[in-house]
Amino acid sequence: MTGDVTTCPGDALVVNLFEGVGAGIKKQAGRARSRGGMPLRGATAAVDAALGGAIGRLVRAGEATGKWGEQTLIHSLGRLPVERVLVMGLGKAEEFTLDRVRAVAAEAARALRRVGARRVATIVHGAGAGGLHPAQATQALVEGTLLGLYRFTRYKPNHDDAKAIERLTIVERDRQRAKAMTEAVRRGRILAEAANAARDLVNEPGNTLTPTELARRARLLAREARVRCEVLGPAALRRLGAGGLLGVARGSQEPPRLIILSYRGRRGGPHLGLVGKGITFDSGGISIKPAEHMEAMKGDMAGAAAVIAAICAIARLGLPLRVTAVVPATENLPSGSALKPGDILHAMSGTTIEVINTDAEGRLVLADALTYARRLGVSHLVDAATLTGACVVALGTLNSGAFTNDQAWLETVLAAGRAAGEKIWPMPMDPEYDELIKSDIAEIKNTGGRKGGAVTAAKFLQRFVGAIPWVHLDIAGTSEADKEKGYQPKGATGVMARTFTALAMEMLAKK
Repeated sequence: MTGDVTTCPGDALVVNLFEGVGAGIKKQAGRARSRGGMPLRGATAAVDAALGGAIGRLVRAGEATGKWGEQTLIHSLGRLPVERVLVMGLGKAEEFTLDRVRAVAAEAARALRRVGARRVATIVHGAGAGGLHPAQATQALVEGTLLGLYRFTRYKPNHDDAKAIERLTIVERDRQRAKAMTEAVRRGRILAEAANAARDLVNEPGNTLTPTELARRARLLAREARVRCEVLGPAALRRLGAGGLLGVARGSQEPPRLIILSYRGRRGGPHLGLVGKGITFDSGGISIKPAEHMEAMKGDMAGAAAVIAAICAIARLGLPLRVTAVVPATENLPSGSALKPGDILHAMSGTTIEVINTDAEGRLVLADALTYARRLGVSHLVDAATLTGACVVALGTLNSGAFTNDQAWLETVLAAGRAAGEKIWPMPMDPEYDELIKSDIAEIKNTGGRKGGAVTAAKFLQRFVGAIPWVHLDIAGTSEADKEKGYQPKGATGVMARTFTALAMEMLAKK
């Protein structure tokens, strides 16, 4: 809304405070002034005046310092048309970023939900003293709020939804700036909803989200976004010679699926190919995983969730770009018919693969998906996969690993990650690593052992992309979070859904 922040009705209002701002405040001639620190400014100063200087008194008492993550809740006691004012600490102004806008918006939304606020008003953090572009900060605010409020409660029938924020109002005094923020709100909402859709898929249990069900949900999402969806079953996969995907699927009673989503935002120009690993449950197959934490392997389709959500977001945004997403979906289970160590598979490309470890199955299904994407004529490729524990060991849970055959394309992907606030770290792809995946009895083997495991997995995939600019993103460490922090909930993060959408925007910006 356009107007004065002190006149906005609702249950709660969010303002902010940078560290050091308001330090040493004293009252002079009815105005808040500073001794040794910047005075309160803008909306926060206006709200402070309406509250009779309550924020300033808390600053002087050291109870509100503006440090990053600090939350100060004040009851308005009838001085404002809202019941509560939440002052969020933004930290040091020079350290404030768009990703911090997302985080502070998420933390504020959850804090107010806990106290039962339903109608919340907020100013745009960082668009004033923080120096951030107002539209970008607005988009980040919307993203952070929706991402931070996410909950997966489908299997909690007695979950209490009484505390839920129903409406968020963004308050801006400047009419022209408010008009420009409208599109930013729409864009932020679409991006957040994409990530949340990916989170929903990843959080589903494996007995619900089978390959067939993943394909069905992809169709539903595609229909809403006006994206074309085609699903190939076992018979079509046999005709295509998809030996990698069919080989992994042999141990399961659930039939595999190859899901193809197509969006034609324009004719001609670059054609972005998105490929996502869709193992809906991974036991490791005959090379079975340890029982501890195996339940988390329902999330081995996080790459698939990201690309499905991303292409739908790109379509909803109406971006003028051609995009194709390919998802190989199957379970990886042990049985009398399961793939065995020592077996030889013929991939869709015709490449022969010696299977050393059946728990290195993701690269087998991705080999066929990457080949299929090439046949569809994509000009640029990027894949996302919860591929290796080795990448988690190398980078932990903060960064996704990036591997490439084209440095310029990698820089574009990295820029998209920065725009989305999703950290990506480049990894080596020296040709000497190829020696580790050479097979004595086939053209290639599916694992090079423990040393450099994330790199050799990427080198395996590189055999199936040809000369097309390609980036592989190993999201094994970033696809789930073990605790709530900022705009990331505990559980599925929806990582890469927003980055891939931002990637489409980056490609258009470079044209």
